[in-house]
Amino acid sequence: MRTTKAIIHLENLRHNVASIKSTLKKGIKMCVAIKADAYGHGAVPCAKVAVEAGADYLAIATVDEGIELRTNGIKVPLLLLSLCSPEEIPDAVRYGLTPFVFDSEYIQLFAGVCKSVGIKDFPVHLAVDTGMGRIGCLPKQAGKFAREIVNTGVLSLAGTGTHFALSDGTSKNAVKYTKRQAEEFKTAIKAIKKMGIDPGICHCSNSAATLNNPEYHYDMVRPGIIAYGYYCDEVSRDFLASKKMKIDLKPVMTVETSVCAIRHFEKGKSVGYGCTWVAEKDTDIAVLPVGYDDGWFRRFSAKGVTVTINGVSYPVRGRICMDQCMVELGTDHKVKRWDKAILFGCSEDGALQTADDIANLTGTIPYEILCGISKRVPRVYVN
Repeated sequence: MRTTKAIIHLENLRHNVASIKSTLKKGIKMCVAIKADAYGHGAVPCAKVAVEAGADYLAIATVDEGIELRTNGIKVPLLLLSLCSPEEIPDAVRYGLTPFVFDSEYIQLFAGVCKSVGIKDFPVHLAVDTGMGRIGCLPKQAGKFAREIVNTGVLSLAGTGTHFALSDGTSKNAVKYTKRQAEEFKTAIKAIKKMGIDPGICHCSNSAATLNNPEYHYDMVRPGIIAYGYYCDEVSRDFLASKKMKIDLKPVMTVETSVCAIRHFEKGKSVGYGCTWVAEKDTDIAVLPVGYDDGWFRRFSAKGVTVTINGVSYPVRGRICMDQCMVELGTDHKVKRWDKAILFGCSEDGALQTADDIANLTGTIPYEILCGISKRVPRVYVN
């Protein structure tokens, strides 16, 4: 196995999911996001642990993701958050995936497949766009489309959901926008009930709202990044503590590699493509067998990103290459060839930076860092 690998701490995932569950009122369901290969952590192992820890539903983004879970023994409802093509709908029905629907064409596509195979009461959720600007019907259309779902004779309205766009913000404007979305969602639910139809499981709370807005929990919450140990932008650990909300999340993934070579560079010598970094004095450079094809992206170059070796942080120097990168050790160090080098992750593994730290340095979000770790990096599961 490569020395470049992602260590996945399933006990931390179990801890996070159980901790989230413990903050919910009795009877509120939890739909844990397993989409995007469980945010890069590995869908099947993470799905099994999430269910063991209390997940009632799992959220996926593609039909293929759902098939992978079903063929590996996952039996809980799988909420298909994104749209699939007409060609994929037969498989979505065959494997019992629960789609979001929101317009006549899409509703009738699912109804047609169900009729063709003799399935009745196939569960769907109605997506309502309250301000995300993505998929969903308008709140005032919710009653109409709920009626259309019921009138197909083969579909059942099992739930109604929306998605917050700014719930991870704490500014006055962000709070106001989220409140407005919540009011729009309430309007949609009322419109469905006015038709004499049960809206099913109502849900709108993503990770940030799950932690910060219990008033919006309805029947189910949909935690994502928090299951994998990261807080949500301004809805941070400190912010939650200030509101007397204590939850200790633990990062689940550590990415590590090893020092494959140590080179001595004299003052004036350059490192990497483009000669973008030049040694200002004599120094040692460690070469690591990890690069942008692994998810250690080129844009991390010259941004203050570091690597931890033997409990010490060393800065990345020069441009990160496809398969390798270089870090500066200086001359007063005890680093040896083949020593472990930790890119980011769990403190128990000796990591001094998290995916959040790298995201803050490089202008992105921890989701992208975690999802970016490629399939070339083997996942090692520990419990």
